[in-house]
Amino acid sequence: MTELLFQNDPYQAEAEAVVMAHTPEGAIVLDRTVFYPTGGGQPGDSGHLIWGGHKLPIATAIKLDAGQVGLIAAEPLELPAIGTMVRQVLNWSRRHRHMRIHTALHLLSVVMPFPVTGGQIGADKGRLDFAMPEAPADMQAVEEALNRLIDRDLAVSERWITDEELLANPGLVKTMSVMPPTGQGRVRLVRIGTGATQVDLQPCGGTHVARSAEIGRVVLGKVENKGRQNRRISLSLTD
Repeated sequence: MTELLFQNDPYQAEAEAVVMAHTPEGAIVLDRTVFYPTGGGQPGDSGHLIWGGHKLPIATAIKLDAGQVGLIAAEPLELPAIGTMVRQVLNWSRRHRHMRIHTALHLLSVVMPFPVTGGQIGADKGRLDFAMPEAPADMQAVEEALNRLIDRDLAVSERWITDEELLANPGLVKTMSVMPPTGQGRVRLVRIGTGATQVDLQPCGGTHVARSAEIGRVVLGKVENKGRQNRRISLSLTD
């Protein structure tokens, strides 16, 4: 099982690790990683590995069986041998934009309190699909409400609950299409705000900024009709 360093510190952009295995497809498995693997609508991280005189670009990271993470090389170059100590370095600017977009989407689900049927995160743009019969009459008001939430500079934190606690509190789950992963004994919750200022609490395994103001201003796109009861709302960073 790969130790997921990004769960404890999403701001950690570099770390040393040991190569544990290569998959038949050529993915590199480390004992610990700062690379977030594709999942939950969030792309896998990119960056590079350094060892000896070698530098290997990493295109993305993926989830493997048994809780392992595989790093996919961007070029057909020599892979580090099993047992090699490597230094992994994220493409930090890309990761940080994913963190900003991901946190903004959590807040979008606050100002749009409808069940979420899907979502996607990018470095410049993200979107959520909502189960709602009609588009909001005033999208400018929605955008302004979202940016007011961001400007409140709310703390973003996490805590863990057991699988049983999640099953006993189904209202925590906003997504209809993807259920939080269970079977590991515990589930990670992401909280925005604290105490009386709390505005959101939901299961999530992705990476987020530490405070909402770090997102910066966002703009909303036109609402897209994706079915009789499905509407898509996209948001973009302005910088």
